[in-house]
Amino acid sequence: HYFPVNVFIRVKLHNLKLVTFELRFYTLFLFSKSFFFFSFAFIVGFALLGGHPCFLTTQDIHLGVNESLTDTARVLSSMTDAVLARVYKQSDLDVLAKEASIPIINGLSDFYHPIQILADYLTLQEHYGSLSGLTLSWIGDGNNILHSIMMSAAKFGMHIQAATPKGYEPDPSVIKLAEQYAKENSTRLSLTNDPLEAAHGGNVLITDTWISMGQEEEKKKRLQAFHGYQVTMKIAKAAAPDWTFLHCLPRKPEEVDDEVFYSPRSLVFPEAENRKWTIMAVMVSLLTDYSPTLQKPKF
Repeated sequence: HYFPVNVFIRVKLHNLKLVTFELRFYTLFLFSKSFFFFSFAFIVGFALLGGHPCFLTTQDIHLGVNESLTDTARVLSSMTDAVLARVYKQSDLDVLAKEASIPIINGLSDFYHPIQILADYLTLQEHYGSLSGLTLSWIGDGNNILHSIMMSAAKFGMHIQAATPKGYEPDPSVIKLAEQYAKENSTRLSLTNDPLEAAHGGNVLITDTWISMGQEEEKKKRLQAFHGYQVTMKIAKAAAPDWTFLHCLPRKPEEVDDEVFYSPRSLVFPEAENRKWTIMAVMVSLLTDYSPTLQKPKF
């Protein structure tokens, strides 16, 4: 489920000093897959709202091993107000959501990364003024980031052109749903193995890590498979004149070269900041009755 982007924008634009968020009693847990940039955005954002984040890592808890997922969900429900979980398997998140009596927020799984995509959409909304009509050009792995884009972009009126190496395409179940959403919203979905084809006419060039956590043993094989998928100025020249670039970090040079990554067209650092605002907006939406009064933005 995706929260309205307008909530994120309003939370960011609203003068937070004028709003009192009664979150001092709420606590939240983050566990399994650690990532500094995401964790720090969560700590800062939740603290700004007056919340008290608590953390469980793999050193503290072994989901589904020493502690069953069902028992964990029920115990956390009795002690916390929400759980933001970064897990290896989407199935673990599904069990937590089913068994818990409090909100379970997908901070990342092997299948989806919705908070990151919402931060991306906030970044694009700020830059372009509207999401509708944009073409998102994905060049890289058919991973959780691409899955989340495919499950949501059409609903905002955006087109998708995705290039992945053979054998690294998105999950068939995601493709089927994405095709349905594209048809329902009159948008385009194009899947290819050619990076230049995916970049052609695209407004937003997007890539991500080629080697996710848990795939370290596949490094050599993946580096060979992804040869030619580096985002470079040659790739960018095939894009639209107003092209921009997104990467959710951390970035490796083989994924995108310095010329693109540090160019004025790169939005990666505003994108990183917007994770904080997105997390704050999700917390506000779930845990308060806050109703921003700012005008709803155009999509």
